Amino acid sequence: MPERRPFGDRGWITEHGRLSVTDHGLWEAYVEGPDLERGLTVGVLAKELIEKQETLFVDRIKMLVPDARKLGWLKHFVNFFNRDIEDHVSLEYRREIYGESRSFSPAFEVIGSGYERALNYHAAHDIGHALQDLAFVGCTSFAAWGERTADGGLLIGRNFDFYLGEEFACDKVLLFMRPEKGFPFVEVTWGGMLGAVSGMNLEGLTVTINASRSAFPNGAHTPISLLAREILQYATTINEAVAIAQRRDVFVSESILVGSAKDGRAAVIEKAPDGMGVFDPGNGLVVCANHYQSDTFRDSEVNKANIRDSDSMSRFKRMTDLTSTGDPMTPIDAVRVLRERTGPGGASVGLGNPIAIDQLIAHHSVVFQPAQRRMWISVGPYTLGEYLAYDLRTIFAHGGPERLPDPLYDPLATLPADTLLKSPVMGDFTWHRAMRAALTEHRITGRTYALASEDEARYIATDPDNALTYSDLAEWYQAEGDHAKAVHYFDQALARTVSSAGERSKLQAARNACARN
Repeated sequence: MPERRPFGDRGWITEHGRLSVTDHGLWEAYVEGPDLERGLTVGVLAKELIEKQETLFVDRIKMLVPDARKLGWLKHFVNFFNRDIEDHVSLEYRREIYGESRSFSPAFEVIGSGYERALNYHAAHDIGHALQDLAFVGCTSFAAWGERTADGGLLIGRNFDFYLGEEFACDKVLLFMRPEKGFPFVEVTWGGMLGAVSGMNLEGLTVTINASRSAFPNGAHTPISLLAREILQYATTINEAVAIAQRRDVFVSESILVGSAKDGRAAVIEKAPDGMGVFDPGNGLVVCANHYQSDTFRDSEVNKANIRDSDSMSRFKRMTDLTSTGDPMTPIDAVRVLRERTGPGGASVGLGNPIAIDQLIAHHSVVFQPAQRRMWISVGPYTLGEYLAYDLRTIFAHGGPERLPDPLYDPLATLPADTLLKSPVMGDFTWHRAMRAALTEHRITGRTYALASEDEARYIATDPDNALTYSDLAEWYQAEGDHAKAVHYFDQALARTVSSAGERSKLQAARNACARN
């Protein structure tokens, strides 16, 4: 095992890696070397972060699936679908993950060995949206170039809305990796995760992943984060990325937005257990939410149902409106789009509504300029904090962790925080979000919770335009057996902008059921 030593009072350093936290709370990591060495180094450097994230993940699952019998079923479900996962992960990544798993805590060995858990956690994103009732994921992204950007170059923005509770996003890691094979790259990740969900390599190729819905998985395949990681590490063009994607069978359905500095454009690779498509409009703009657009999947019944029953199309249309009109975009304009919190046509839908581009749940938000090898990442909370700037050419020009600049970000290129962060509205939102979590936990677990009349009034006053405010209260009173109040709040929710036709039908059916009682 590598020996780590303190790096000042902000982190750790080894012969082949470094991990330290910035004054903004973002962890910066650098690792180099062959596969096993990289994994061992990451594990040793980040063992406390890994244990914290694993604890949060397991606690979240226990809250969402509180019944011990159902939790056992979920464990068997995950084990069933991951029973052959090693057959679908390259030897390089198995060695890297094994090295990292050597630092996993023994506290969770009842779930499996450190290596088994590490492999399974790389499929957490896949499992989260395969089990749609858990509602972990719902991301929105875009790529613009040519006449749509101020310099004509490729500009990419994305919100990664992978939500496992407020604390999960507190220790995000920006991992710079110089592998023995392939291209140096950076990815946004968290303790224990070596797959890619958002990243860019030194050749100017980017990947971002968005969950979609297609055929239900029938067994273990390559976790989408490891497919995205392989593209990030080994591709420089869209065609090369497509060729890598074609070689892998995947667990669940996903859109991979790939941008290429060499090509000067972007395209979406759509992978599913039952096939693959490519959406490549070539017109200067690609928008990606959580439904498919390629000829392969666009007209499938599953995709049409997804568009009808989810909030994906609302976010897609709003992002298309914002990125296809107005002046050519700069990075600060990209951030403005990613912070958009209105609904269709700019209508007020409250804060944290899934119909908005910015649902205020983002694990991270990121902007890429591939030709310049530059990126900006939000430091949180959500999209509201500053976006720190990183230059890949500058960082990878330094050989070895001892010679890296500290910090790695460029303080002169930081993009400003959202004004909402310091406004009185933020305090109201924070209270409202905490109350929503309490109401949700009550519904899921059946635990007693006393909702005071003043809390009910404040809950409405702090987010009056949001349909979720009223559906939350309706479902609360429905669970309490007060059907008259439930009907009242269902009506209030239905009078506002609802995320989809499917959601409206669901609310209407619940309202009618209460009215009959």
